[in-house]
Amino acid sequence: MIQAVIFDWAGTMVDYGCFAPLNVFMEVFRRREIAITIEEARAPMGLLKRDHIRAILQTERVIGLWQERYGRLPQENDIDELYADFEPMLLGIVHQYAEPIPGAIDLTKRLRERGIRLGSTTGYTAEMMAIVTKEAAKLGYAPDHLVTPNEVSAGRPYPWMIYQNAMALNVYPMHNLVKVGDTTSDVQEGVNAGVWTVGVVKGSSELGMSEEEVGCCEPDVLLERMELVKSKFLANGAHYIIESIGELDMIIDQINQRIERGERP
Repeated sequence: MIQAVIFDWAGTMVDYGCFAPLNVFMEVFRRREIAITIEEARAPMGLLKRDHIRAILQTERVIGLWQERYGRLPQENDIDELYADFEPMLLGIVHQYAEPIPGAIDLTKRLRERGIRLGSTTGYTAEMMAIVTKEAAKLGYAPDHLVTPNEVSAGRPYPWMIYQNAMALNVYPMHNLVKVGDTTSDVQEGVNAGVWTVGVVKGSSELGMSEEEVGCCEPDVLLERMELVKSKFLANGAHYIIESIGELDMIIDQINQRIERGERP
């Protein structure tokens, strides 16, 4: 049966819509006179933040803008300089974005009542997470374990952070774990680790809407946007998709039934 759930943080359990890093990514490029779009800033979300900057710089449109402005292709030192601006800016605001997403805390209580352990992975560095975990704990969210990209050889989409969680939580085989996240890189991480993988739509970076925006959105428009997110998750190998984080219990019940039948992710 499922013994542990490995949660992502921003956009999954805290920071509805994953807004903490978004504006910072846009600002550091703006300072270089490169106007990236919200979609370009969000597309690599879930990666280690330095890798995220690299991914933005590798998009065709941004490469064109960079060549137009600087007369050359982006280079490794450009990534270094952008990240040197990004990190202190994010560290200065991330404490404001640790509020648990509605349904997250109640879910963790129900899971613990079932004896399910709670692990976590992230695209944030250890220094960033030292702030986020402290603030989230004040508000009632504190998983049993956290692994940051600093502790492994590579972050998402590599599976190493999930493996470290499995070791720390003493869970094996890997089909007894579930990974839940709000980005395609979360899904890739779970699939690569060989665990049951669940994408969550509302509150996600992929949907990119605040709680207020979701509440005010026309139902047909919201449904269309949510379907696009679901299609991304499925294309990257998600086993299940839930609209909101509080629905995870039902999925775990379904997975347990599949495990009993001998099915594996």
